[in-house]
Amino acid sequence: MNYRNNNFYIEKIKAENLIKKYGSPIYCYSNKKLVENINNFKNSFKTFSPLICFSVKSNYNSTILKIIKEHGLGADVVSDGELKKVLSLGFKPNKIVYSGVGKKFEELKFAITKNILLINIESESELRNVQKLAKRFKRKVSVGLRLNPNIDAKTNTKISTGRLQDKFGLNSIDIIKILNKFKNSKNIKIKCLSVHIGSQITENKPYNNVLLAINKILSKSNFKFEYIDLGGGMGIKYSKDNRKLDYSELSKNIYKFSKKNNCKIIFEPGRSIVGDTAVLLTKVIYIKNSSNKKFVIIDAGMNDLIRPALYNATHEIIPLTKKSSRNSSSHDFVGPICETSDRFLKTKNYQKIIEGDNLAIKDVGAYGIVLSSNYNLRPRPVEFIIKNSKIKRISKKQRLNDII
Repeated sequence: MNYRNNNFYIEKIKAENLIKKYGSPIYCYSNKKLVENINNFKNSFKTFSPLICFSVKSNYNSTILKIIKEHGLGADVVSDGELKKVLSLGFKPNKIVYSGVGKKFEELKFAITKNILLINIESESELRNVQKLAKRFKRKVSVGLRLNPNIDAKTNTKISTGRLQDKFGLNSIDIIKILNKFKNSKNIKIKCLSVHIGSQITENKPYNNVLLAINKILSKSNFKFEYIDLGGGMGIKYSKDNRKLDYSELSKNIYKFSKKNNCKIIFEPGRSIVGDTAVLLTKVIYIKNSSNKKFVIIDAGMNDLIRPALYNATHEIIPLTKKSSRNSSSHDFVGPICETSDRFLKTKNYQKIIEGDNLAIKDVGAYGIVLSSNYNLRPRPVEFIIKNSKIKRISKKQRLNDII
């Protein structure tokens, strides 16, 4: 996705033409970028060949998932719906990990009958439910224990999952108690120690701290885990100020860890696979001057992309046609939703914009469409994927009358 002769292209398709033909707002993905990200992730950690289970919660479009599956990745799911979806798309059960703090009895029952690789356990009560079901079905169920290592990844508090005040996982004392209680169980096979400390992590230090915490558990428990699940959370570069996680350093540290402990590594990336594969195309409806700023009112709203309102996340907004003229006043890009929090970006020295101009909100492939809603009774955006010069619609267009 780049500019050619001052026009923004998604692969070989001029983005302006997409809005002219299909309207806006619309999500558009690059097939090439998705495949590049998958291959880059795999190659970055090839020294120890981890099992890579894509985090389905970040994007569960069927076409996107099929491409991910075709490139050999498994799935990390956090709900009954996600599990059923990936199974329906042909993901191999032995490449599926089921995470989440609130799995209901019926959901655990379904997962057990499908013989998935692991159910990651987050409380002793959950493990006892798994044991009941395993006895009922007369089988031995493979589980992982999710450790809460009390490590702050220094990301947004709303996406931090590894501190003691967060709802996820078991502390180290409880992990060891569970190991002692269930290590000889006839119906439970504890295969994995799992940990996930948050999302949009751009430094290696939190991961290094996780490895130290796991080493302490392994030393204290003297238990041999077949798998160590290190979760995901690898950050991407949303803006010029963001850093990108250094995979080479991370790979070296994990390789040493896996050799020392003779274990197989599982990763659960989501954002790092799909985050920068998509843009949200939108049109300027109105420009409203207010004191020393301009409100640029666009037709994409927080119902289409809630990350800025929910997480104070920053997404760059770029024009689909570059102009040489600049405007030094402050520009506040806002949506049409009846909420003050329906704001996307505040910036200065933007190019001259007029009503009717078309824009792209960048890096919306993860936690974009999946968090969209019909708030204000608005249809969700339709999705397209571009492969070279081919345009494919990959979600059904919602019609207002159907919603009403």
